[in-house]
Amino acid sequence: MRWDAMRIQTGDAAPTAPAGSRSQAGATAPALFERSAVTRSFDTPGFRGMTFFEVHARSIINRVPEASRVPFRWTINPYRGCSHGCVYCFARNTHTYLDLDAGHDFDSKIVVKVNAPDLVRKELGARKWQGEHIAMGTNVDCYQRAEGRYQLMPGILQALLDARNPFSILTKGTMILRDLDLLVQAAEVTDVGLSVSVGCADEELWRTLEPGTPSPQRRLGVCAALTGRGLPCGVLMGPVVPFLSDSPAQLDATVRQVAESGASQVSPIVLHLRPGAREWFLAWLAEHHTSLVPRYRELYGTGAYAPKAYQRQIGEQVRSLAERYGVGRGGPGRRAWRAQRAVPSGWNRPVRNAAAPNGGAANGPGGDGPGDAGPVQLSLL
Repeated sequence: MRWDAMRIQTGDAAPTAPAGSRSQAGATAPALFERSAVTRSFDTPGFRGMTFFEVHARSIINRVPEASRVPFRWTINPYRGCSHGCVYCFARNTHTYLDLDAGHDFDSKIVVKVNAPDLVRKELGARKWQGEHIAMGTNVDCYQRAEGRYQLMPGILQALLDARNPFSILTKGTMILRDLDLLVQAAEVTDVGLSVSVGCADEELWRTLEPGTPSPQRRLGVCAALTGRGLPCGVLMGPVVPFLSDSPAQLDATVRQVAESGASQVSPIVLHLRPGAREWFLAWLAEHHTSLVPRYRELYGTGAYAPKAYQRQIGEQVRSLAERYGVGRGGPGRRAWRAQRAVPSGWNRPVRNAAAPNGGAANGPGGDGPGDAGPVQLSLL
């Protein structure tokens, strides 16, 4: 990601202030923004303690680096940083590119690309654009809390709809239902892939692990609502957190509720701990589950990924449970489990799944050692 592409150039008009906000130009903006960047805070309960950096991006449809093992080539990310506060989020380290920290700053200092809808429409109309699939929710959640204030997604979706451009969304947010009519219209003219992320149905764990997100049950309610409107919705079951959400009873409860939501598929992902996320997660672990710190050191060592044998075990358990509860069973002969994660039309690279017989895990670029083909990162984890 080219962060300098988000600088506001001197002389650019500042965006219109949303109601109830306080703004200041430049003074407290991160170093990589020009002085005309606008910082803003909102005196409402849901946004207290948060700062928003409103910028005009130079580009918005971003090409994924060739080295990234992901099943898509293009992304749209209207926000940087995320109020979900997930202690394990792999994207935390990207905030350090802005001279912000990967901990509290990532949760509370959010970059908002206020010109995203107009820029999407412009770039989709460019002669060089080939109409390829675009993934959203691949870095941070496009339906995080800030979207309720800035409302960037309706304009983005309308541009994609008008261009009949295929796209997919992965989210933990319930706000996607606000745009349900647009999603239905888009699905009538192009390929639309939808997934919600639910790692575990345990509400006690959710409250400390993902403190800024809607509850797992509400997210599964989103899946049910999308399915009810004829939009197939999968569940990314991640992360499965070793020793905290991986017991047979917990996996059973989660997959059972996924099935009840009408999900078209379920794909498990075991927690991975890359730089930035690793330090923040292990600090949380030491505070909330001190006795597990030695077990994590033994399981992960100095690496980012759990051993392949553990990943295979989780994948096989989830696959068996999905078959038992009929995840994705829409009629006679339809497979209840997809060993390879479904790839929406336009995603032109295959993905290995933790549940696949070969044990590949959809966890992130890289792997257990040099030369390993490595697991694949989808998003948000």
